[in-house]
Amino acid sequence: MKKRKKKKSIYLIFLFLLTIYLTYNYLDTKTINIEQKELVKYILNKDKTSYLVNKLSTLFIPKNFLKKTYYTNDKKKKLEKELTITKEPIIYIYNSHQTEEYMPTSFVEYSVRPTVEMNNYILEEKFENEGFITYVEEERIKEILNKNNWNYAGSYLASRTLLEKRKQEHPSLKYFIDVHRDSLPKSRTTVTINKKDYATILFIVGLENKNYQENLSFTEKINNKLNEKYPSLSKGIYKKEGEGVNGVYNQDFSPRTILVEMGGPENSIEEVLNTSLAFSDCFLEVIKDEL
Repeated sequence: MKKRKKKKSIYLIFLFLLTIYLTYNYLDTKTINIEQKELVKYILNKDKTSYLVNKLSTLFIPKNFLKKTYYTNDKKKKLEKELTITKEPIIYIYNSHQTEEYMPTSFVEYSVRPTVEMNNYILEEKFENEGFITYVEEERIKEILNKNNWNYAGSYLASRTLLEKRKQEHPSLKYFIDVHRDSLPKSRTTVTINKKDYATILFIVGLENKNYQENLSFTEKINNKLNEKYPSLSKGIYKKEGEGVNGVYNQDFSPRTILVEMGGPENSIEEVLNTSLAFSDCFLEVIKDEL
């Protein structure tokens, strides 16, 4: 009788462990499609419990369950502001290469794959909290490429059409930020400042824009501010021209058009978040001086 009970206990323990193993592997291979904006709301809010509940729910509940509003208090405060610095959008954030990815998140977050678009919403949140109305581009570059039968090399042509379209819709737009990601390994895209890890920054300035000096001057102001406040975060300004490179990067569109690379494919969400916040801090200081 005792032997039978012992065998039954061993069987139940085995079954329990097997269930955990199979469940873990199932969830580990499951990719939940969360919009970049939802992901940003999570990392800014840091409410891991509610986010985890939402992620788990997608396995059993319709997708619209994810449409929960995060950081409600912050949004409410923004709406209650009596005065913003700008009445119309003056900052436009976009990605000529929208599919550039960062390191997948942990198992707890079920393989969400963040892209450079995540930066857009972090910057938007910080800019607008400071009173600068911002327009984040959400139209798909790939669709424009397909429509025009352009290959990936035509990405800057595709983003140019969006620049022109948004400027026509919002003549108030003055600052244009094209956010990218480097392709180097983590050892070359990560820096520690005051015991906090950041994804490094690199600015690109195309020398085949005949008025590139104006873009360069504006970029230098931001880079200098970063060097002052976050030493070693920026790797500087890479000036590009010649065969095999774009050489313009749409910077002929406006003297306040910049291209910034944040981190690389092996950088974590937390590192990218730290960098986006540092960049927004310095960027705002520079444009406030121009008002």
